[in-house]
Amino acid sequence: MLCLLALLAAFPPLSTDMYLPALPLLQKIWQQPMSVVNFTLSGFFIGFCVSMLLYGPLSDKFGRRPPLMSGIIIYIAASFASGFVDDIFHLIILRVLQGIGASSGVVISMAITKDLYDGQQRQRILAYMAVIMALAPMLAPVFGGVIMTRLSWHWVFFMQAAMGMIALAGVIRLKEPLQAPEDVSVLKAIGLYLKLFGNRRYIGLVLLFSVIVLPHFSFIGSASNIYISQFGTSEQVFSYFFAFNAAAIMAGSFMCTRIQRHMAPQKIVTISFAGILAGGLFMHADLVSGPWGLAMPMAVASFFFGLSRPPSNHLVLLQVDHGAGTASSLMIFLYFIVAAFAMWFIALDWGNTIHVIARLAVLAALFVLAVWLPMVKKLKLDAES
Repeated sequence: MLCLLALLAAFPPLSTDMYLPALPLLQKIWQQPMSVVNFTLSGFFIGFCVSMLLYGPLSDKFGRRPPLMSGIIIYIAASFASGFVDDIFHLIILRVLQGIGASSGVVISMAITKDLYDGQQRQRILAYMAVIMALAPMLAPVFGGVIMTRLSWHWVFFMQAAMGMIALAGVIRLKEPLQAPEDVSVLKAIGLYLKLFGNRRYIGLVLLFSVIVLPHFSFIGSASNIYISQFGTSEQVFSYFFAFNAAAIMAGSFMCTRIQRHMAPQKIVTISFAGILAGGLFMHADLVSGPWGLAMPMAVASFFFGLSRPPSNHLVLLQVDHGAGTASSLMIFLYFIVAAFAMWFIALDWGNTIHVIARLAVLAALFVLAVWLPMVKKLKLDAES
C-alpha cells in the first residue's frame, strides 16, 4: 500500500523531472524561446490543478478507485501520444492532458491516507511516502539523461506511459478504501469547496504553505537552463546535480520520520521555514562559484522543504473532519497553482536567475514565518501531536 500511494503521489515529479534534460534540446530543435518551451511544464501543472478540483469530490461520492483508474488511463494515453509529436504546441496540449490524468493519483492518494490512518500514524505514513517520493525527482532526471544519451527524448514519454501502467495494475488490485462515501450529489460535493473556504484555519494554512513552494518550483523550472546553457554541463551531468538536490529533499523527509516521534509537527514546520530562509541567504551570498554555487545552497533549502511537507500536510488535514478528498484537492490545487506561476515567472528574461531564486526563498520564508508564528497557537491539533 505504501509503495502504491507513493507512486501515485510521485506522478508530478516523475512527469516533469524526467523530462527536464530535454528542454534545452527542444528549444534548439523547434527554435522557440525558453518561456514558450516552459509552457510544457506550466501547462502540465495547469491541467493538473484544474482537474484535481473534480477528482476530490468525485472520489468522496463514488469511492477512490473509479476516478483514480479513469485518471491513470488518461495519463497513459497522453504520455504515449506525447512520444509522437513533432512540434511544441501539440506537446503543450498533450502535457495539459497528462496533468489532468496525473492529478488523480496525487489527490486520491492523499485522501486514502486519511481513510486508512489516524493521528500520528498518518503523519508517519505521510513522512514515509515523502521519502519514497523523493526518489522520483532524484532518479527521474538521471533516467531522462540516460534516455537522451542512448535513445531520444520521445522515449521519456514512453517510459512515463509504462509507469502509468504499473500504477493502474496496482489500483486494479486495490480494495476500495472509502467505507462510507458521501451521500450527496456531485454538484453538492463540489459545493463543499465553499465550506472549505469558510474554514479559516484550513484555508489559512493552505494559502500560507503554498507560498513556501515558490523557490522550489522556480528551481525546477530553471535548473536545466542554468546548468546546461549557463554552466555548460551535459544533460547527464545536469541530471546528477538535480539528483543531488532531490536527495536533499529525501534526506529532509527521512529526518522527519525520525524526529516526528519526539517533536510536535508545528515545531518541525517552524524549523523548516527558518532553514529555507538560511538556504536562500546562502545562495544570494555567492560564497561558491560555478554549478556548486547553486547546488549547495539549494540543497540546504531543499532539505528543509522536504522536512516541512509531511507535518504541514498533516496539520492542514487536521483542520477538516469530513470530505478528505475535497480538502486534499483544494490543498494541492493551490500548491500547484503557485508552482505553475513560479515556473512561468523564473523563465522570464532575468539577468541573474540564481539570485532571483535566492530572493524568492528569502522573501517567501520571511513572509511565512511572520504569519505562521502568531497563527500556530490557534491551530486544531490532535492529542498525539
